[in-house]
Amino acid sequence: MSFQSDPKASPGDFFALLERSGYRWHAKIDSLHVQSDITVTQGTTVLAFHFKGGVIVAGDRRATAGNSIMYEHCDKVIPIDDYSLMAIAGVPATAFEMARVLTHNFEFFRRSQMQSMSGEGKIRALSRLLKENVGMAVQGLGGVSPIFATYDLQARKPSIHFYDMLGADFQIRTHTATGSGSPTIRGILEYEDLWGEKPLAERSESTAVTLAIRLLQTAAQFDSATGKIRLEDEIFPTIAIITEEGYRFMNDQELADICKSSLRR
Repeated sequence: MSFQSDPKASPGDFFALLERSGYRWHAKIDSLHVQSDITVTQGTTVLAFHFKGGVIVAGDRRATAGNSIMYEHCDKVIPIDDYSLMAIAGVPATAFEMARVLTHNFEFFRRSQMQSMSGEGKIRALSRLLKENVGMAVQGLGGVSPIFATYDLQARKPSIHFYDMLGADFQIRTHTATGSGSPTIRGILEYEDLWGEKPLAERSESTAVTLAIRLLQTAAQFDSATGKIRLEDEIFPTIAIITEEGYRFMNDQELADICKSSLRR
């Protein structure tokens, strides 16, 4: 398939390439077709915070639709490239599509420009997708409130960005959380950062993982949409670490061992 060149588009603009190939993000606001009785599946609680040497990104595994539990094994932390992760709260279908577009966007830029996209470029790419999704968010059919974490190879440091559903991004210096269980988590993280044994950014990776597990379990105590850790059913949260070496997900055996020790009374 051949494409017509667009003089207004930069050579590495993947979004322009999508438009030229006929792809459209279906997010038009149409009040005549809004149906208030539609219940869509929602991902619930995710968090991220800095620790010494990197960033931890975590989420529970429950997906809900209204009062119904739809799924207990939903992965809400999604790899975008070797150094970037997106954690989602909101409608998984929309978020997974955004993640696929971002992944192809970053890879297209790398191959066409012979270099990786800058951290700032990655951050703006997700913001653009969210802005284009405003129509679906307003209609209540495709709202997504993501956290984007990446390690910037040029700046040699990790960063966390929180986005609202309109595409505004906010760089997070210490910690953030989104989703239905996030109010509880944000309060505990603020307390730990200010008055804990050490500020979050000075804590070790193992300490950060234990804290993330306990935060999600605490949120589940107060929010029915946040899934509990269930050792007997092998339901564990998703925990990922980003450092200068890239991202790494903890496997089930690691999580089982940590959950058994960290959740003991």
